[in-house]
Amino acid sequence: MGHPSKINRVAFLGDYLPRKCGIATFTKDLRCAVADAFPEMQCPVVPVTDIAAGYPYPPEVRFEILEQDLPSYGRAADFLNITGVDAVCVQHEFGIFGGPAGGHVLALLRELRMPIVTTLHTILREPGADQLRVMRDLIRLSTRLVVMGERGAGFLREVYQAPAAKIDVIPHGIPDMPFADPNYFKDEFGVAGKQVLLTFGLLSPNKGIEFALRAMVKIVRQFPEAFYIVLGQTHPNLLREEGEAYRLGLELLAKDLGVHRHVAFFNRFVELDELMRFIGAADIYLTPYLTEAQITSGTLAYAFGAGNAVVSTPYWHAAELLTGDRGRLVPFRDPGAIADAAAELLRDEPLRHSMRKRAYQLGREMVWPRVAMRYMETFERARRDHSFIGRKLSPIRSLDERPGQLPDLRLDHLCRMTDSTGIFQHASFTVPNFAEGYCTDDNARALVLSVMLQKQGHGSPRLGALAATYAAFLSHAFDRGSRRFRNFMSFDRHWLEEVGSEDCHGHALWALGLCVAQSGQGGFQMMAADLFERALPPANEFTSPRAWAFALIGIDEYLSRLGGDLRVNQARDALTDKLMRCYATTAGDGWRWFEEVVSYANAKLPHALILSGRCTRNAHMLATGLDALRWLVAVQTSPAGSFRPIGSNGFYRRGGEPAQFDQQPIEAQATVSCCVEAYLATGDVTWAAEARRAFEWFLGRNDIGLALHDPVTGGCRDGLHVDRLSQNQGAESTLAFLLALAEMRALQSSMSGLAGPQSA
Repeated sequence: MGHPSKINRVAFLGDYLPRKCGIATFTKDLRCAVADAFPEMQCPVVPVTDIAAGYPYPPEVRFEILEQDLPSYGRAADFLNITGVDAVCVQHEFGIFGGPAGGHVLALLRELRMPIVTTLHTILREPGADQLRVMRDLIRLSTRLVVMGERGAGFLREVYQAPAAKIDVIPHGIPDMPFADPNYFKDEFGVAGKQVLLTFGLLSPNKGIEFALRAMVKIVRQFPEAFYIVLGQTHPNLLREEGEAYRLGLELLAKDLGVHRHVAFFNRFVELDELMRFIGAADIYLTPYLTEAQITSGTLAYAFGAGNAVVSTPYWHAAELLTGDRGRLVPFRDPGAIADAAAELLRDEPLRHSMRKRAYQLGREMVWPRVAMRYMETFERARRDHSFIGRKLSPIRSLDERPGQLPDLRLDHLCRMTDSTGIFQHASFTVPNFAEGYCTDDNARALVLSVMLQKQGHGSPRLGALAATYAAFLSHAFDRGSRRFRNFMSFDRHWLEEVGSEDCHGHALWALGLCVAQSGQGGFQMMAADLFERALPPANEFTSPRAWAFALIGIDEYLSRLGGDLRVNQARDALTDKLMRCYATTAGDGWRWFEEVVSYANAKLPHALILSGRCTRNAHMLATGLDALRWLVAVQTSPAGSFRPIGSNGFYRRGGEPAQFDQQPIEAQATVSCCVEAYLATGDVTWAAEARRAFEWFLGRNDIGLALHDPVTGGCRDGLHVDRLSQNQGAESTLAFLLALAEMRALQSSMSGLAGPQSA
């Protein structure tokens, strides 16, 4: 069964089999149900271990938390963050985590970068001070909360003030087994012909077994063949502290009451298949728990969903599940009431079977495959709802809060991504991905950056060497026969195509024009000028407005140095005319754009007109570029006032809605560059402010409040998704950030009247 989501890896955190407890069983069952329903999804497990020797966990267990060791919670958070987990599914019960009221788990949750879905197995109506504190923090840190009944949802809202919109009600999952006559299973357990009552689960004093044993006295008088099975080993914590004293006490009580021949204690933790056969053999399932404060009972869910008639005390889960004549509720600590309810059901077979059928029918909504689908819906909702604000690894301050400051210029990642051939296209996290090879697009942008930094005075042998490498790549990419640039090259230096895209060609012209404009380059300039002259004529035949725009930016740089070149001036006139005609043809009321879709590198289109209009003193052209930019800026502004580029997951088609995600760094860089040009053309400081706003998108003023810029490497994450950042730092994104930073530093210097470069 497939799924259309972008969730590829969900980690499950909680107790896990072979640790013997109800949460461990639930976590195992839920994890397996999700993995079965979505086989292409990875489902690693991070269990909490309570004993020094540990457990022989199965292969899906990837990392272990030691219950009382606080640092291990932090290490688990690092593991989950580093291994690319898309969501974490937490099973919460106060007793399974270390610290006061299990508070150690909060140290883990605070560090996680992905959505957190927390299933609450215990919700107290009257929590202690520590429990209240832990629950409120848990609610705040969780993206979504799962409860197994409406009563639990009510407690969350009323006692803990949890937002109702954050809560999902998903029933406790159960195995899917056929509706069968109990007599089919009784032979296996030696109870053929008997009326069987069953209680199962880890044995502890709060289960009320002693009251069920006392009830058996009255039941046996009426039904001499009645038999009570108590299935389950002593709870491990109780076993460590007191041994088998409680179980032995129950066995002695049964003997003293004279019902020991009608009772069997199965002292073991049974696997699922055997458990379901025990449940199948029962005529009545009995839960004589002693207090109401149990919001969830897995044993009750299993028995009820399998079609057992149930007699239970009215703890919270039972009171909610057994309404509508779906079972019998009896008072706490009342053996007589237990006996009367059981006797009624044993005596009235039609009543018992109708109750079983109602339970079984309702249980079809509780089977694990359905529950897995419900959890996936919650994971998807969490992905959409998730906000990292309040859980970032380090606080991000906007430029307004740290006036005049820009990040340091670091070229570490740029150098790491570059070898003797050129810059690699992609990275796996911060490591170059050789398999994806190189492309002319990125090497052209890298050459633009290198020359731009040299132009700003950042002269160094390292920058010169980088520029030479990128220029050599462009020279090799150009095919003299077709006069076109090839784009994609494999790691073993084989071209993967005969002719590259028009946009790739435009990028190359931009970089070569900038090289021509740069003084003091000697032969470097001559090589660039020769390539530029050969490569320019095909641009006039292009149909891509972005290719025209990139070429026009390169033309402007070229003409700033060689303004008398008639052929290049003619090319500028031809390309600007094409852009102006596109705008005149397409723009109308409410749509001030060049095409029927706003797609990628959008601000480069108005940038080319603003730049060309300023340099040629064409007021109409300049006004057209500014008009398009104003509209684009409005489209790219979120309701909160932050920069929100058009997402690549659908773009923005005329008559539709702008795609909000996935947001790409190239859009922020193109907007910074265009707004800087608009400021230079008009002197209007509003455009400088817009450039700052677009640049702050890199620093965390964006829809999820996280910085894409990596201050350690100088790299940039590849994109911003609805619930997370891409952790890869490829060439395009890193170059986008560094280009935007270089332009912001130049703008800052210009506006403050400073001369010379800022220190890197």
